[in-house]
Formats: sequence, C-alpha cells, structure tokens
Amino acid sequence: MAMKRQSWVWVGVLMMLTIPATGQLPAMLGDGEPMPSLAPMMERVTPAVVNIATFTNVEVRNPLFDDPFFRRFFDLPSQEQRYRRTRSAGSGVIVDAAKGYILTNDHVVSRADEITVTLADGRTLEATLVGADAQVDLAVLKIDADELAAEAAARFADSASLRVGDFVVAIGNPFGLGQTVTSGIVSAIGRSGLGVEGYEDFIQTDASINPGNSGGALVNLRGELVGINTAIIAPAGGNVGIGFAIPANMARAIMAELIAHGEVRRGHLGLQIQGLNVELAQAFGIDQRDGVVVTGVDVDSPAAAAGLELGDVLVRLGERPLRNATDFRARAAVIMVGDSVEIEYVRDGRRKVVRVDVPEDQFEKVAGQRLHPLLSGALLQNHRGGTEREVAAGVALLEVTEGSRAWRNGLRAGDIVVSANQRTSRNLSDLTQGIKLSPRSPVLRIWREGQFYQVRLR
Repeated sequence: MAMKRQSWVWVGVLMMLTIPATGQLPAMLGDGEPMPSLAPMMERVTPAVVNIATFTNVEVRNPLFDDPFFRRFFDLPSQEQRYRRTRSAGSGVIVDAAKGYILTNDHVVSRADEITVTLADGRTLEATLVGADAQVDLAVLKIDADELAAEAAARFADSASLRVGDFVVAIGNPFGLGQTVTSGIVSAIGRSGLGVEGYEDFIQTDASINPGNSGGALVNLRGELVGINTAIIAPAGGNVGIGFAIPANMARAIMAELIAHGEVRRGHLGLQIQGLNVELAQAFGIDQRDGVVVTGVDVDSPAAAAGLELGDVLVRLGERPLRNATDFRARAAVIMVGDSVEIEYVRDGRRKVVRVDVPEDQFEKVAGQRLHPLLSGALLQNHRGGTEREVAAGVALLEVTEGSRAWRNGLRAGDIVVSANQRTSRNLSDLTQGIKLSPRSPVLRIWREGQFYQVRLR
C-alpha cells in the first residue's frame, strides 16, 4: 500500500506540471480521478522533429592489394576503385519553418554525399548542408520551406534556467524505428570531461536515448526545445539511463553563426585559466571558492588590451557566472569574432568589471591535445588568406613546443594543415572531423615554405 500511495504522489506532481504545459484539463478516469497525459503537448511538438537519412559512397579496398611485395609476387594488375553505398539514420529538429532550417548533430551528417529528411507526416525531402561545427557536434540543414507549416518549428527555451529534477522528453529516431518519444528528468547540468567533443557543457538526462536519437529534441513540459540529443554512455550497447544533450542556448548561438557565415568564427580572448581551488584561494587571499584563475594572458590579445592580468579571478563571463573551468569553456564556445563581452573579476579583494572586445583578426586558438593526443604541444588557429590558392584556408600551427609529441611527429610552427586523412581541413572543425576518420595514426597534409608534405602522426 505504501508503494501505491507513493506512486499516486508522483502522478499528482506530473499532473500539476502538465496542466499549464497543455492548457487543458487532464482526462478523467472512470471513477472520477484525473488521468494526466503529455499527449496534447506532444501533438504540438512532434511535427518539428524529423528523421534524417544519409547516404555515403565508401571506397572498398583489399589491404593485400596495397602491399607492394604481395602485388609484385603475384603480378597483380592495378586495383580498380570500388565503392559501396552506405546508409545511416539520425534525427533533427526544425527550428525555422519560414526558412527551412533544421538543427542536428555534425556526426549524423558528416561525410554524407546525400541527405534526406522525413517529416512527421511521412513526406521525404532532400536537404542541403548549410554548415557544421565538429567542435560542438552541431550542423544546420536546409530544406524547401514551402513544404513546411509555420507551426512546425520548435520554440527555443532558455536552457540556463534548467534545474536538476526538471521533467524532460526526448524525441527522435532510435535504431531507425521512426519517431519515438521517451520521458525522464534532468539528471545533471554542465557535464564535461567526457572526451566526446572539443567544447562540452552537456545536459545529462535519464530519458531513454539510443543510437539514432542523435540530433533529436530534448523538450520541457511546455514543449520548448531545451537541448539537442547527442551522446550516451552505453556499456551494454543500449540505453542505461545516461544520455547527454547540447544545451539549447549553445545550439542557438552556433546555429546563428553557421547560417550567417557557413562556419563558426570563434573569437580568441587570449586567456589561459585554471579552476579555483582551496589552495589557490588561500594563495590569492580570497574567501570565495567559485571562479577561475587567470594563469596567462597572451600579448596583444583582447584580454591584455582590456587590462586583465595574471592572478585575476574571473567570476562572470557575459551573463554567465563562472563556478569552474567548465563554465568558462562553455561560455567561450559561443564568443564569436566581433563580439563584446563583459568580464567580472576579483583583484586584490575588490570586484571589478571590464568589457573585452574581440576584433575580426582574433580567431579561436586551440591546444593540439584537445583535438588529438598526438598533437600535444601544438597551438592551432584557423588560417585566413595566403597568396597560394591551395592554402587560402586551413589550420595554422602558431606554436610547437620543442620535444613535444607534435614536435616529434615532425610538425613545426608556421605549418598549415590543409587536409587530414584526405579530408580537406578548411578550419578547426574540418580538421577535427578528418582526424576522426583514422584516429590511431592520422595522416596530415601540410603546406610549409612553398611545398606540400605528408605527415603521419604516431
């Protein structure tokens, strides 16, 4: 009986939360007791969630044919290129019906030669890739807006207002089954350190997320988009109640940049930071425990121009309070060139506020180990310009520490990476995706002093 009473308490809470979400009274059970349902809200939301199918031509090679000794011994002719067409499935969310824009994960559509979108009503449309950001694992697609009703688009929520324990619903295309709905709660916020992407600030949820759900919607009980489903921890190969979604606020900022420029042009503040701990707080003579300590300021950087110094404790970046280094990286992920951002910091026990402007020439700089352990010791940045057509865009190595893994692999400051594993690297996002094609020993094509070289990382 105790378990039964506890069950009714939970149902009652869900009922109360559902009423304002749907604007309708719940249906009634036969004995007059209320029966809650998410159905009215789902009827409004599900048209915004689509199934995505991608098709890719993959080269099929027999490794023995690549062995010079084997070829010579058996006097084999040159092997003809043969291809196999593969298909994969994922999910997406219509976020602008008037213009036909769809948000999904980069890993859902990367390397795709053809992308099709199946709407909730069963119609299938061709889609084009507007832009992608592998660092956050987001991509924007475009379909014919004339095929969409205005009410098909999802509404963004303020994901910063999410709390642990909030009810959420995941919608997607698990295992290619078609549109599926699961429910749960927010298990944690601000998850990072998973090694999934370059910038991590995940919402963790126990709503069932499985392969194929990637790119689908995570919504609150008002039917508003709070996240894009992205990854799971699945030691058994399926859902175990640990799923992750990219917060809607981050997704919205990345989407705007991809639509405007076709790529993400992150700004570079010029700060190296470390999370504040008890020892550092004592060393700097401050009472608080939240914040990040500035451990380095780049010369001629926006941070240096604003007057920030070594030892400053940053407590707010823009509108976001900084509790730790994860908060700083998450906020830095959506600071773009041309932005102006307020930074609140503590120096000598006094709080101060400064505004940092990020000019066009201050593009994102990334430590090599964030892309791959074999690039440890290198500092990389998107490359612009150049007199040679082949290096008009790429990834420049600004610094390579002598004796580091990147140095031992033959990389040097001034090199420009133009491809990884035969995939063109126009920017850091492309390079990240290219390295994933053969992560154990990636092959980079670099431009150095007027010539191209191949470098295999080992």
